[in-house]
Amino acid sequence: MLPKTDWQQLVPHAGTMCLLDAVVAWDEHGIHAISAGHARADNPLRGEHGLHAVHLAEYGAQAMAVHGGLLARERGSTGVRPGRLVSLRDVVLFDEYIDRLDGDLDVHAECLYADDSGAQYAFRVEHHGRVLASGRAAVIHPAS
Repeated sequence: MLPKTDWQQLVPHAGTMCLLDAVVAWDEHGIHAISAGHARADNPLRGEHGLHAVHLAEYGAQAMAVHGGLLARERGSTGVRPGRLVSLRDVVLFDEYIDRLDGDLDVHAECLYADDSGAQYAFRVEHHGRVLASGRAAVIHPAS
């Protein structure tokens, strides 16, 4: 398991906006991260009624960013590579609000395609083995 202190400098998300707590496992194809931040009162995505499940797409996108950062570090890069989330597709939500769920969320992201200009991932967020959200996300890396 990789704690946040191991990889947080690889992504642009900081403070409470860095929604993931640890990386359970990762390889060249994907990542499994965990987060308990959905239940925190200071979650920056939380609205007056709680944390809506639509924000689980951001958890998936952050898992993508961490995965990309870990891959880049493994290949010798040390800097954060800027990326822009440009597309969400086939997003399915199985609950409306998720802030009252106890314990960790399991956040999975599988790389479907990646090159120097961007990447596409499938993501899935689970709670105690039950899928809360799934979909695909695409990110582009703007030219320097």
